[in-house]
Amino acid sequence: MNVLFIGGTGKVSLRCVECALEAGHKVTVFNRGQRDEALPAGVETIVGDMQNRASYSRLGDRNWDVVAQFIVFTPDQMQQDIEVFAGRTGQYIFISSASVYKRSIFEYVTTEAHTAVENPYWPYSQAKIACEALMKRSDLPWTNVRPSQTVRTTLPTVLNEGDVVGHRLLAGKPVLVTGDGNSLWTLTRAEDFARPFVKLFGNEKARGEDFHITGDVGFTWDAIYQTIARGLGVEARIVHVPTDTVIRYRPDWAGPLLGDKTASVLFDNSKVKRVAGDFTCETDLSRILSEPVRHFKMRSAAGTPYNTDSEALVDRIIADQLKLGA
Repeated sequence: MNVLFIGGTGKVSLRCVECALEAGHKVTVFNRGQRDEALPAGVETIVGDMQNRASYSRLGDRNWDVVAQFIVFTPDQMQQDIEVFAGRTGQYIFISSASVYKRSIFEYVTTEAHTAVENPYWPYSQAKIACEALMKRSDLPWTNVRPSQTVRTTLPTVLNEGDVVGHRLLAGKPVLVTGDGNSLWTLTRAEDFARPFVKLFGNEKARGEDFHITGDVGFTWDAIYQTIARGLGVEARIVHVPTDTVIRYRPDWAGPLLGDKTASVLFDNSKVKRVAGDFTCETDLSRILSEPVRHFKMRSAAGTPYNTDSEALVDRIIADQLKLGA
């Protein structure tokens, strides 16, 4: 099939591009041409920017069997895609987010049919929900895919600090984990996501359907940080802080915490397995994290700059927590 990836070089989408090529599809990638890794041979590249409506609309001059959209985050962007691709593709696959599901300690196994789509805490997820609704009202022949955290190049961290946690571990500094560190979080390797994802291409049973594609098991946040530390050859000094306390220091953390990571969450993948065929994801946490740790080591050795905006606040929260009972 003739497949267009909008994105195609990100931590998830690059593995999907590679898998699509292996499946024999003709692959075209549209993005700004800014990438750290080379695309595989045989991929057609169109350099452009979604914000340039004139150039972006030219994608609609060609007919695509599949459009895989990885970088739509707002309803305005979705409306633009409807205008460009409606009537010009056999299947439009939107990459939404598993954070659109309602989080509840009473219903921690997520299914597409029974888990409500609701997130009152996080504007990111609310925008994805609005995009889904707009797409489903359109003439696009849609398939909706909701990944949970899918890892390849970046470290999974509680506060989305990324490399900050790696550098704190290497420096022997304590790291912050919300709650008691025992809530379950699902991590999926990009290559494990890519295989069933590509099997949705041109699949009639996938039209007009929602799917999440994730691993089948969860890991505690303490285990995730301890495994990252072992990969770096150090010991993790974890400090637990209640979630509501952390949010009092920085209210905008309510979104990714209360809206996604605080409650344990597991996923029932039986629906996508019925449509795309059975698949398995890696369950060994050290193997899941080996690629993110390897990429972090490369960035660290190269002296790659990283965002330290949260460092001082994390130091303050940890210091305040450690004073309790002293």
